[in-house]
Amino acid sequence: MKKNLFIFLAKVNSLLLPSFTKKGLDMAYAKKWQLAIIGWRYFITKNSL
Repeated sequence: MKKNLFIFLAKVNSLLLPSFTKKGLDMAYAKKWQLAIIGWRYFITKNSL
């Protein structure tokens, strides 16, 4: 049940949230909200695998 939730959230993330790696974002110059999105996407992806 828990894993299915994270798989669903990973699909929603890929549809709604921007991908900063495709845009070539430099982590040293990222804003706080960009780092928060990166952290959120990492957390969801890690738990869905």
